[in-house]
Amino acid sequence: MAILQYIINNTWAVVLMVFFFGASIFVHELGHFLAARWRGMKVERFSIGFGPKILGWTGKDGVEYRVSWIPLGGYVVLPQMVDMSAIEGEIKTDVSKLPPVSYSSKLIALSAGAFFNVLFAFALATVVWVAGQQFAEEEQTNVIGSVRPTVENSDGIIVPSPAAIAGLRSGDTVLAVDGKSVATFNDIRERVILGSGRDAKGNPRVTLTVRRGDTVFDMSVLPVYLETSGDRFRGIGISPAPKIIANTVAPGSVAALAGLRAGDTLTHIDGEPIQATVAISEYIARAKDRPVVIAYVRDGVAGTVTISQQPAMDSDTKAPASLFGATLAGVYTPVTKHIPPWTQVASVVTRTWKTLASLVNPRSDIGLNNMSSFIGIGKIMMDAAKYDFIALLAFVAFLNVSLAILNLLPIPVLDGGHIVLATIEKLRGRPLPLRFVMTMQSVFMLLLLSMIVYVSFFDVRRIIPQSKPAPQQAPAAPQPAPAPAK
Repeated sequence: MAILQYIINNTWAVVLMVFFFGASIFVHELGHFLAARWRGMKVERFSIGFGPKILGWTGKDGVEYRVSWIPLGGYVVLPQMVDMSAIEGEIKTDVSKLPPVSYSSKLIALSAGAFFNVLFAFALATVVWVAGQQFAEEEQTNVIGSVRPTVENSDGIIVPSPAAIAGLRSGDTVLAVDGKSVATFNDIRERVILGSGRDAKGNPRVTLTVRRGDTVFDMSVLPVYLETSGDRFRGIGISPAPKIIANTVAPGSVAALAGLRAGDTLTHIDGEPIQATVAISEYIARAKDRPVVIAYVRDGVAGTVTISQQPAMDSDTKAPASLFGATLAGVYTPVTKHIPPWTQVASVVTRTWKTLASLVNPRSDIGLNNMSSFIGIGKIMMDAAKYDFIALLAFVAFLNVSLAILNLLPIPVLDGGHIVLATIEKLRGRPLPLRFVMTMQSVFMLLLLSMIVYVSFFDVRRIIPQSKPAPQQAPAAPQPAPAPAK
């Protein structure tokens, strides 16, 4: 019911999602279709979707064009290729009357779908390049803004932050994660999540190469499992440094009397850069009754205020309840970047291969339950369509490159599997037994459908809000027993 209500409330986003999802499938099958026609092969059917047809017609070229009920891809029936009648329906053409197809023609026809997906992605990425993508300026850096003292793990327990335990500090620059260089905060998160390092006890471990001042050193951090959108991922408890804005300043408060105004951007406290709101609270708590000097920027003009009165302390957090009457917020600044299409495509290729490598690595924490089916993909596309059309185009480009790579994996029923079969037949000098090929295709199709159902289950769980108990504090470590009296 929640999913149905979501769809009703986002009709336009649904229309865009269906269009671009269908376009991605159409482009892939169009590649197979055009390549086969170019190589003189017989084309019997061009279908978007599997199963019984919703609508269809036969063109003047003798090809049956149809849209089918199961929206899990599409297919082009090429009778001279591998027999896929168990999946694509019976073939009406008498294959014995058709000339054999060369190995090179098979390779061209089979790989053309992925090639067209990449072309489509490149075209979309070109539009994104010209229009520009929105990013958070503060995340386009590898400098740590804040180190959280505690985090809530995936079990709902508040535990000490791995970064704080390891000794990471605000202002540290992370140069590499597990020996792989990083340039942005997203790079750091991605490397940590996809990491496969473990300590002697089997706990997750990641090695950060850190620059602090003029010193560069390696630091071992033991991530904990955090929950993100219903998924369980490795995390270490660090954040980029947003701009710290005074949202409100209460009239007559200490902050107002000192000269602070709503909308001021706070930059330094006693000459030290401000990386997070919690850093201000912690600093003031340590300063006690000593005056502190806060630097700010107001309408492009820098200034300072001196605050000398200790604020009221929050009874739960033991930190200042407010900055002397000012409420603060971390704000991320949008910035437009024009990334060349070839760079966008290359980035997707790298990310997809890293994800696949983590998926098959038994030491990583990435599993099939972290993948997305057409349900999860559709949800992402709908969310992007609601807020940022360029972000939608960028995601569709990402999707098409990923689909191209996945389709070329050497798995039966996928294009890569067909290429492997064609290569084996070329090396054998004769076709593989028909019964063997059909059985293998049917088995792997069943496995593929089972995987889609499995992944879809987790997609639905991510979409439907799950009730969670309130977070609990981790139990205190046991204290050693006192030494016996002598």
